[in-house]
Formats: sequence, C-alpha cells, structure tokens
Amino acid sequence: MCSMRRASCAVFNDAILIAMTGTPQIFVDPTTIMFLKLILALVLGGVIGTERAVLARQPAGTRTFALVSLAACLFILMSNYVDSAYLGVVNFQPLQLAAGVVTGIGFIGAGLIITRGETVHGITTAAGLWIATALGMAVGFGLYAVAVFSALLALIVFTGMWYIENRFKHWFDEHEAPAASSYMPQKHHSDILNG
Repeated sequence: MCSMRRASCAVFNDAILIAMTGTPQIFVDPTTIMFLKLILALVLGGVIGTERAVLARQPAGTRTFALVSLAACLFILMSNYVDSAYLGVVNFQPLQLAAGVVTGIGFIGAGLIITRGETVHGITTAAGLWIATALGMAVGFGLYAVAVFSALLALIVFTGMWYIENRFKHWFDEHEAPAASSYMPQKHHSDILNG
C-alpha cells in the first residue's frame, strides 16, 4: 500500500493508527503532556481575553483570562495526579482540602477587585492570586516540575502579555479612529427645516 521507503511507510502507518485509535505507539513523558496542556490552556485563555480587552473593551483582558485558564488547567492536572497517586489510601481525600483552599482564595480574590466608576481595578491581581494558590498546591502535592513551568508561564503572562495586549489596543485604536472620523451622520429632516 505504501510505495515510500520502509521507514517513511512505518511513520505513515503509525500516524494513521494514531488518527484512528487516538493512542500513539510511542511513549511520551507525562510531564511533557502536562506542559503542553498548560501551554494550550494559557494560549486559549489569552485569545479569549484579547478579544474581550480589544474588541469588547472589557476590564478583564488577555492576562486575566490567560491566568485563570492556566490556573484552572493546573487544578485539573493536580486532581488527576492526586487521584492516581493516592488511589487505595483509606480515609484520605486531599482533594477535599484543595477544594476548600480554592473556595477560600476565591473570597480573598473577590476582595481585591475594586470598582471606581466604570473602571475595575485588581482583577488581574486576583487572577494572579489564584494562580499562586494553584502553584502552592502543585508544590504541596509534589508536582515540582509542573509548578515551576506554570510559574514561568504566569510570569510570561504578567510581563509579555501586557505588552502584546497594549500593542493590540493601540493598533485597534489607530485603525478604528479613521473609520469613525469618516462617518458623517445624515441630517434629520427636522434639522433641514430648522436651518
């Protein structure tokens, strides 16, 4: 069926097998898979946040959405790890403690958010507090590499995404202003009659 060289044919057949069954024939380190999941969560949250910040002009923007998405992914990864690590241990449910921590930090984060008029302050700080909670829990459960990698991603969000989000806002403002100034409202018939 495959007229390519023998090695290329094997790779091609493995790709078809993965596409059909969803299971690869090669071993991938679970930590690498966790890293890729964290990156994907961060990127998807950042994309949604950029839309909210640039197009919808909402106070919660790229960094807030990226941090919340990253933290949520980290919480799920920890829960999967803890469930399998403590399987069979009687009367020990560490995820109940983790759920209490997440709930408590939600109240503290809500206290950090302040509204003044039409502006909201502290929402990214609250999201940062949430990711810091997730990092602390990851270290507590022994997911050291995942915690360090997530901390690096959070730092990238706090510093790099701020720059990118502001560039998008400036670009959008520059391109929106000429379109808005070229719009000339038509006179209403009562304006014409009144002079």
